[in-house]
Amino acid sequence: MGKNIIKLFLLAFLFTGFTFPVKKQSFAQDQFMSFDPCSMPNVTFAGGEEIVYKLYYKMGPMWLAAGEVAFKVHDQGDQYHLAAVGKTYSGYEWFFKVRDYYDTYIDKTTLLPHTSIRDVSEGSYTLYDKVTFDRDNNIATSLRGKTKDKAVFKDYNVDACMHDILSCLYYTRNIDLNYFDQGDSFPINIFMDKKTYNLDVKYLGNEENKKIHGLGRFNVMKFSPELITGEVFKEGDQMKVYVSNDANRIPLMITSPVSVGSVRAVLKSYKGLMYDLESKVK
Repeated sequence: MGKNIIKLFLLAFLFTGFTFPVKKQSFAQDQFMSFDPCSMPNVTFAGGEEIVYKLYYKMGPMWLAAGEVAFKVHDQGDQYHLAAVGKTYSGYEWFFKVRDYYDTYIDKTTLLPHTSIRDVSEGSYTLYDKVTFDRDNNIATSLRGKTKDKAVFKDYNVDACMHDILSCLYYTRNIDLNYFDQGDSFPINIFMDKKTYNLDVKYLGNEENKKIHGLGRFNVMKFSPELITGEVFKEGDQMKVYVSNDANRIPLMITSPVSVGSVRAVLKSYKGLMYDLESKVK
């Protein structure tokens, strides 16, 4: 379960927004076409942004502080370097030790990735995976192996305008949710672990004065992503994502049952936001 806490959080973080809405009869054509999965102007984040989340695992009555994930944005001229580091706390490492490093380089104009790197160590499991996206030919080339020295190349056919696990987050934070109605479902598409994932996400509407553990009360937007039944999730499980209802659009808390227990991620600290966190109730 240790490595699942880190990966579950990174996946859940994606589901705070959506790449392309399912067309409804109530949508005007110009509204529908305004969501371009291949390009998105950035109005929500800037270089220097850093947000850190504390991860919890619950089995029985106790919540255990298992680790944290830190996300950083580096401005590099015509591109952003997005970095995420996930690690378990020392008190949890007797059970399972995690050190995960994610690095993605995205074009500033489109917010699409051209290079994605994962270098992870989870218990006895290690993985190095560097993916390069060929946009002209819709190919993702993966240099993948237990370590960088043992990695081999393989090409995969992907859809146009495909995102990775980090670029999708920053892209979706920029979508104007005023076009969406409560109960709408939207697809999200990413390439990870040699596969393309196409999952539906439901917008649950807004909530005022929501208590966020350790942070206070916020006005939030709520989402629930589709979960894949199997090793981690049971039939009927529902993940909930609570996002700041302000111009930053950052996740404040994520909760989900898993096959054994529950997981929760809560915003621990932030700096370098483009805007004040106006969703906080004073």
